[in-house]
Amino acid sequence: MGYTIRSEIADTNAPPISESISWLPEHTSGRDFINLSQAVPNYPPAPQLQSHIAELASAPDTSLYTDILGIEPLRVALADHLSAEYRAHVAMDDIAITAGGNQAFCLALMAIAAAGDNVIVPSPYFFNHQMWIDMQSIELRHLDCAPDNGMLPDPDLARQLIDQRTKAIVLVTPNNPTGAIYPPELIAALFDLCAEHDLALLIDETYMDFRGVDAPAHGLFARADWRDTFVHLHSFSKSFSLTGYRVGGMAASPRLIADVEKLMDCVAICAPRIAQEAALFGLENLSDWRAAKAAEMNEKLTILRRAFESDRLQYNLISSGAFFAYVEHPFADESSKDVAKRLARRNDLLVLPGSMFGAGQDRFLRLAFANVGTDQLSAVVARLIKSQAG
Repeated sequence: MGYTIRSEIADTNAPPISESISWLPEHTSGRDFINLSQAVPNYPPAPQLQSHIAELASAPDTSLYTDILGIEPLRVALADHLSAEYRAHVAMDDIAITAGGNQAFCLALMAIAAAGDNVIVPSPYFFNHQMWIDMQSIELRHLDCAPDNGMLPDPDLARQLIDQRTKAIVLVTPNNPTGAIYPPELIAALFDLCAEHDLALLIDETYMDFRGVDAPAHGLFARADWRDTFVHLHSFSKSFSLTGYRVGGMAASPRLIADVEKLMDCVAICAPRIAQEAALFGLENLSDWRAAKAAEMNEKLTILRRAFESDRLQYNLISSGAFFAYVEHPFADESSKDVAKRLARRNDLLVLPGSMFGAGQDRFLRLAFANVGTDQLSAVVARLIKSQAG
């Protein structure tokens, strides 16, 4: 029989994006597919960043390791960026640079929770978070979010899920998959709940630059005791269109950062140096470019919301924001996966089914509208309308 594979790994579903690609027809030549399955900006990095990366590629030291926690200028720049964004003080010692935002989550959770513990996650949830939690034999406790509450988590319901084995509450805001943006007062209430029970509050803020407002997303960094509770998970992938470069970060107490350093040394040693240098260039030089792209994304969201007001459309827009729209499909007798497969095969539209984001989500689909240009949004709605004919 050969070697065995841990059941926690073998029993975890295949990566959802890979599965969705398999739904596409075998012969696609001449067909105009619209791919709304994965959150990727539909534009390349800024031209000056592309030029900088080309120069970096020819520099000998970019092929070498960096310090495990990242190059010092980037750690300082991210600390300064968060301090400015949140009108607070974040220090370099609070920062770790990781190989993407996903790795920041995985390392933080591994340091905080062990097999047999549990963490509370609003549902629907980001599937990679669920996959990692399951593979670590940690119990995921679902904090159900309702459409009539704007797909926002309820702190009172979260309180009911806490017991002696609870280690953390995990949030994503702006949310993946719903696009919902959590109000500062809600985030503060969940922070207070975690502080009361000595839990960690992990917040994935990958899409923080795409909220459409200038005010801080929350006031947690301004609290004197934020390091006792809050773990900020960061990504440069969307802000600077660097998804393939794999560079993100974490802001947390130096105590947690020191333990994450041990994990990082075993998992990747360090984030890719060329990616770190690219992120540093972005922070130092591309604030206007980043703001312009965020404005474009907000305009795209406005156009999409208007398109969903069509009287002919039977799909219901439940929640939207940043990169995502969460949509209720009109086929009561069909699973969301069957609906998504049919959209791919008959309507040349690739979306993800709600079932990939948790139990009880079979009525919904996720549209990652950031993948397409503004001129394609009307085509998205037209294809949804066409699908209603069966």
